[in-house]
Amino acid sequence: MSKSDTSSVPCTDPDQLQDQFNDVWGNPRGWRALTIVNHTTIGLRFLVTGAVFFLIGGLMAMLIRTQLALPGYVLMEPEVYNQIFTMHGSVMMFLFAVPMMEGLAVYLIPKMIGARDLIFPRLSSLGYFCYLFGGIILLSSVFLGVAPKAGWFMYTPLSSSSHMPGVNSDFWLLGITFVEISAVSAGVELVVSILRTRTNGMALHKMPLYAWYILVMALMIVFGFPPLILGSILLELERAAGLPFFDTAKGGDPVLWQHLFWLFGHPEVYIIFLPGAGIVSTLLPVFCQRPLVGYRWVVLGVLTTGFLSFGLWVHHMFTVGIPALALGFFSAASMLVAIPTGVQIFAWIATLWLGKPVYHVPMLWLVGFLIVFVCGGLTGVMVALVPFDWQVHDTHFVVAHMHYVLVGGMFFPLMAGLYYWLPHFSGRMPSVRLGRWGFWLVFIGFNTTFLIMHWTGLMGMPRRVYTYDTGLGWDLPNLISSIGSFIMAIGIGTILLDIVLHFRFGQPAKTNPWNADTLEWATSLPPSPYNFVSLPDVTDRHPLWKDPDLPHSIARAEHALKTIDHGRRETWGSDPLTGEVREIIHLPGNSWLPFIASVFLGVLCLSLLNKVYMLALVATVATVIVLFRWSWENGAHPAAAPDAHTQPDEPPLHSRTFDGPGLWGMGVTLLADGTMYLSLLFGWFYLWTVSPEWVVPEHSNLNGWLMLASAILLTVGTLWMRVIPAKLRRGDSSGLLINLAIVSVIGTVQFGLLLWVLLSADLQITATAHDAVIFVILAYSLIHCALATICTILQAMRVNLGYVGKLAPYEPVVVEQLWYYNLGVIWSAYAAIVLFPSAWGGA
Repeated sequence: MSKSDTSSVPCTDPDQLQDQFNDVWGNPRGWRALTIVNHTTIGLRFLVTGAVFFLIGGLMAMLIRTQLALPGYVLMEPEVYNQIFTMHGSVMMFLFAVPMMEGLAVYLIPKMIGARDLIFPRLSSLGYFCYLFGGIILLSSVFLGVAPKAGWFMYTPLSSSSHMPGVNSDFWLLGITFVEISAVSAGVELVVSILRTRTNGMALHKMPLYAWYILVMALMIVFGFPPLILGSILLELERAAGLPFFDTAKGGDPVLWQHLFWLFGHPEVYIIFLPGAGIVSTLLPVFCQRPLVGYRWVVLGVLTTGFLSFGLWVHHMFTVGIPALALGFFSAASMLVAIPTGVQIFAWIATLWLGKPVYHVPMLWLVGFLIVFVCGGLTGVMVALVPFDWQVHDTHFVVAHMHYVLVGGMFFPLMAGLYYWLPHFSGRMPSVRLGRWGFWLVFIGFNTTFLIMHWTGLMGMPRRVYTYDTGLGWDLPNLISSIGSFIMAIGIGTILLDIVLHFRFGQPAKTNPWNADTLEWATSLPPSPYNFVSLPDVTDRHPLWKDPDLPHSIARAEHALKTIDHGRRETWGSDPLTGEVREIIHLPGNSWLPFIASVFLGVLCLSLLNKVYMLALVATVATVIVLFRWSWENGAHPAAAPDAHTQPDEPPLHSRTFDGPGLWGMGVTLLADGTMYLSLLFGWFYLWTVSPEWVVPEHSNLNGWLMLASAILLTVGTLWMRVIPAKLRRGDSSGLLINLAIVSVIGTVQFGLLLWVLLSADLQITATAHDAVIFVILAYSLIHCALATICTILQAMRVNLGYVGKLAPYEPVVVEQLWYYNLGVIWSAYAAIVLFPSAWGGA
């Protein structure tokens, strides 16, 4: 009997079927564990690694509080103290808060939306290794004695080479950029997975609230992190190569760094808060045993919060000397964001009021969250008022406010979620006694530490000082704060002891032990690598309350997509709005490629740190080769899905359609890329209009006509590229190879013209910020044009091998998006650096 014949008779024995699924989805052991791409394993790796970084950051916090416990006390010299407080903030913000919330989302989202994995499993693996290696590189600076010491915000010119000539700042810039790659990759992964892999029938209005929160968080990462990545690249170029983006004397402006940083930094606050709020909205209905009040209002509040958060960045800069009109606008916007947050808080309180709360350990953390976060929100309204902010901006009041918002908004819900989902990780129930002790110690210790710190700040104690004189009224409150920090540390130790003992002595958990309503409790405990042996239809927001037998019927393979003898890893591809199934998405399996790519990226980072630029070039080329090799195993490739056979009642494979996950992944990635490019254009126009020493050099010899020719040629290539998918949609694959070859030639010539523009411009990139920005804009355009041309050449090769064609038409549609994006980039660059200066009168 042929394969197609046998695959039409799926296995019906549940135990045998699960064995077959394990053969396809199972995780290897030993060194080959580095090849695992399954979201459950990757999510747990994020969580464990984030917990280790949290303990390291917490130890740094204890050193800071010990140093400040008594006036004139010297535990650390000023140099070491500056390194420790810089690293404490950097570790907690970049290595703990965001990766921890992303890791939990990576673990939970497929289970909550009824999918077997995230949509780009290898991207998840790459993201984790980038996070791990970036964190190790950053922390290694502490042990080498060259840790960054300019503050976790790295303000220029303090972080510039003129004030910080060593490699201290370089460790931060390169290590954090490495970590940001991880964050953006997870953001892209989560956006596309939530929109495109929900189980059949799970429309947007039936999606779990946690998925809504994570969707908004991931979109905020996509739009919020690129400005910081750009800023880090520009500052590293200034430090390593002398390009003066932030040097006032050469036309730069140090305030530009603040704009780029806080364009990331304020959305970052809500990127941390929203997943925590999502945990609250998920757990409250469970422990109140009723649906959350105001589902639609909460969703609207989440969307509004995400949108408004991008209009608040300047309220971190009220004291740098910005116009009064801007002060008023951003002050009003900072208070306006309290409205959607208040909607969520009132929905939580109403749910508590109308339900019958059961105060298990997770509920204690939720109540603690409500108290602490509301207090942090009230002080947030205070610092949004410009006159008040002028008084307390650089005092301990702001430190206290920030910790109330971040710890209250993120750490307390995270601990509630940890205790709630512990049975998922271990198959055992958490203890009650140690859990309660841990909560009360942390709650009392936290408030003792930071509530008193508001008082210290109002009495004028500045932040970031390593010691202080006695007799200023700061002695007693600092001592109390330090005692509170040790109480909190004991609480954290109690929680760690509880978790360790739990894995050994916890009571085995039954199916759906909390009587929860969401699909992650329909898996086995702990879950299998594939989550669900069959994928159910969902017609309700609370599927397990509607059908309590769902975990058992899923395990008995009574639902859909239960064929596995073809050897493919499959999950549903659904409509973004209705959740109706449109195709079967076949997912890649375990691979060394993400790990190898991350190693080369790590070599690149270390080479730049040590200024071994030839090795950095080699590592860059090696990384690009690995990533293109990675992309080669796709679609109809023998290692992906050469056999397109599906069951008679099933939709086609995604690689045999025009709307697969890669199309969405490319689109969301280009949104992030475009945000970075728009931030670059923002910097160009900002410096042109604001920088006090901005000068257009007389030697500037940018050939506008040559750049226009390049843009026109790219337009021709893009229009030609557009013809290829259009013909494939009509079922016509004639001339496919020839057309791709022609487009590749056009792209190569266009790249050559643009390179000619750059080389002939005689840019003095170290003399003026004007030329430095033009250089970066042209280099950005060159890199993207080269990428589009190489992708098109690879498409021609794949057509020649039979991997792309009428029956597998999916990939040219993905590459087409990149050509359109490049077209927008080059025309906007032409308008910015050629037309705008002429119109302004400064060419």
